[in-house]
Amino acid sequence: MEPPPPIKPMIVNSQLMDWQPSPSPMVWRKRLYHEGEAESGVVTSIVRYDPGSQFRSHPHPQGEEILVLEGVFSDEHGDYPAGSYLLNPEGVSHAPYSKTGCVLFVKLRQYAGEKRRHILLNTNEQEWQTTNVKNKKIKPLYQQIGFNDTTQLERLLAQYSQRRHYPNGAEILVLKGSFLDDHQRYQQGDWLSLPPGFAHQVHCDEDCELYLKQDRRKESAA
Repeated sequence: MEPPPPIKPMIVNSQLMDWQPSPSPMVWRKRLYHEGEAESGVVTSIVRYDPGSQFRSHPHPQGEEILVLEGVFSDEHGDYPAGSYLLNPEGVSHAPYSKTGCVLFVKLRQYAGEKRRHILLNTNEQEWQTTNVKNKKIKPLYQQIGFNDTTQLERLLAQYSQRRHYPNGAEILVLKGSFLDDHQRYQQGDWLSLPPGFAHQVHCDEDCELYLKQDRRKESAA
């Protein structure tokens, strides 16, 4: 019997993608992943607001997650500088805009559940937490009893090395620096969608920072 084919991740280099227009003038996007209807499906994107751009007020069925990468993002509830993290659950509406321009990492329709909490964090004000893994620190972003998904920022220092396994898959966005695994080097702006069961040996020869989303079901049950 032949061995099963290797489990391969989806890898997108957002730096090589062209900006595409959105339904709102002066707002641009790079769709890293899209499934479903053109303007109402499951989407993971890098989004750019030009200075003075805005969206009309709209809801977010099945939730919205935003990590502000550059500039200042705003809505009628406040201003969110680079490093801000928002999770807008079902039922939340807003009219986003940016006076000076901004770049965002956005996930739409991936946080279903009416009982999810609204999250607003300024990660610049959070301390990096040490872990039991050498040269690895984290900033938790979202974890809630009753839901399996978790998100966090990771800082991997030079000389970090670990065999990492994702029982239910994971998503990674490289925010700063770079890291290597068995296959290649991943640079700032690279987005990885890792399928369930994926494993790799991760090394760092420089400091890097990552956004990481995981499903913890199997790990919690173990």
